[in-house]
Amino acid sequence: MASVPHDVVARPFHPVTGRNGLLDRYFYFFMSLLVAAIVVWGFSHSVNDNLFHPAVPRPLLLWFHGAVFSGWVLFFIFQSALVRTRNVRVHRTLGWFGAALGTVMIPLGITTAIVMGRFDTYRLHQSGADAFLIVPFFDILAFAVCLGLAIYWRRKPELHRRLMLIATCVLLDAAFGRLDYVFNHSLFYLCVDGVILLGVARDMVVNRRVHRVYVVALPALLVCQGLAVYMWRGAPQWWVHIGRGILG
Repeated sequence: MASVPHDVVARPFHPVTGRNGLLDRYFYFFMSLLVAAIVVWGFSHSVNDNLFHPAVPRPLLLWFHGAVFSGWVLFFIFQSALVRTRNVRVHRTLGWFGAALGTVMIPLGITTAIVMGRFDTYRLHQSGADAFLIVPFFDILAFAVCLGLAIYWRRKPELHRRLMLIATCVLLDAAFGRLDYVFNHSLFYLCVDGVILLGVARDMVVNRRVHRVYVVALPALLVCQGLAVYMWRGAPQWWVHIGRGILG
């Protein structure tokens, strides 16, 4: 009988942090609940004054936007629960509904950003909406790229689940941005990255290494987020000119 190599040391099983332990099995389900909690907490600071009882009624499109994007959060929770309860076949079937929902969210998000930019500029007479367009545009682009890759690698669970998590997390800056201090100091992307880093921490604890999805995605996100904040806060003339053209 072949002997076990001397340099191979079996890792003792840990019920919480080990492979197939509590953290390994329930991490993505817990993350889906955390995402929902952040959305509720963040939007609770502004949804009453800005949507339910605004001094100036908001465009009807904003209600559809809120419903569809909230539906995505519920879908993410449900899909995570299906995997946790080993209903993989149902998970894969409903995945096509998620692909369709995510596809709808892309043009809806862009259109809503433009409509609300026009609303803020011409109805509320606020300045800076033209430069701020880069933030929702980048969010939708990042979501679209991660979603597309997640669909493409849907049969590779280790890639798929991390890309779906990142795709959902990049939308959380809208919730973090409802906090005045976070928004005024441009910290919402830092908060988003903090949530994604929980996935990195999970990999380090369970797998003892960081998955290549995070190795590639996080640096790319950091660079693009920094560029988006610069184009918003710095408002270079060429971008402001483009933004004003988009807003008409």
